[in-house]
Amino acid sequence: MTTLLQDVYRLADFVDTFALGHYARVLSATDRRTGKAVAFKVLRTEHLSPDGDMRWEYRAFPSEADLLSRLAASPSIVKLLDCGYLESTEEAPTDGQLVSFGTQVKAFAQAAPEHAEKGWRPYLALEDLPRANNLLYLMKPNQPGTRWRLPTEEGIALAMQFAQFLQLAHAQRVVYLDHKLEHVYWDGARLQIIDLNSSRLLAGQADDANQFRADLRSLCVGILYPAFTGISAINGALRAQPSSMSEVEARYQSVADLDFGVEPSLSPALQDLLQRGARQQFATVGEFMSALQQVAALHGWDAPETDNTPARRQARDQMRAALRKLRQGQDALRDARDLLRDAAIMDDISPDLEAELRRLVKAANQMLGNRVIP
Repeated sequence: MTTLLQDVYRLADFVDTFALGHYARVLSATDRRTGKAVAFKVLRTEHLSPDGDMRWEYRAFPSEADLLSRLAASPSIVKLLDCGYLESTEEAPTDGQLVSFGTQVKAFAQAAPEHAEKGWRPYLALEDLPRANNLLYLMKPNQPGTRWRLPTEEGIALAMQFAQFLQLAHAQRVVYLDHKLEHVYWDGARLQIIDLNSSRLLAGQADDANQFRADLRSLCVGILYPAFTGISAINGALRAQPSSMSEVEARYQSVADLDFGVEPSLSPALQDLLQRGARQQFATVGEFMSALQQVAALHGWDAPETDNTPARRQARDQMRAALRKLRQGQDALRDARDLLRDAAIMDDISPDLEAELRRLVKAANQMLGNRVIP
């Protein structure tokens, strides 16, 4: 059913400015039908073809909707809430007609040729995730000489959850492919993953096993290595990665050896695990998870066929409690900094008071710059 954009969604600001994608722009929005906040992902205008031809960027939207539907059972994948087509050709749509298919992915895909010919852009409305949990946003330094890494306890938990997601995906012949920090959201306990527009449903051919190996390599090189070291295996400094199809497929092909010199304190067993992954020595997610469990056992986790000591379990429990307190403390420090900053720009305060407020803001920022957890 065709309706007006403004009757269905209230669109606000772009939320993708820290990591622009090749296919789409993403805006924060409110679904007027439910009152819920959503992430509104719409095809970039330059990918519309004047003759109505569906370029691969256009086709990526129905493909992503299909894969999100197939993998909806995973607690780690972002949820698809709506899909459809939009008449507007403005980069930031403000008006125009819209047709919504809800979560009827098959109907959405079937309608693609018709709407491409009319010059309408496909969109997906997705679960809204807080930018403050995006791993690139959290870990990218804001000043020279700064580097953060996830605590090993949290990094292992993230790796476990990502491996469980890949296990489900590979069982359905889906390879994720586009492994990079800007696609990962992490709050210290729960992993959430976005962007399947470069992911692929395999056709069940002989080469599938190599595709699964490469997907595990990309996990180790593109996400786990920077999460545990604070640097990129291909660029050094953390930055948003290109995401055209050719760039996605070639991104980590030349990486076979990982350098841990910047983070020699990282567990040798964990270094070995990531190095094996970079060399594509894990044929299946099951093999990778088994090796990861052995590493986790060294850090106090209970794992199959390992004997854990009461002291190791207790030390891990205390560390987890400490990490929670550190996160709470960092959140409180940010809140305090923001209160001070807002007060410093108030009208009609004395120069003396403003100077003290700004001094405290600077000190708080220095403390946040030396924080323990990204």
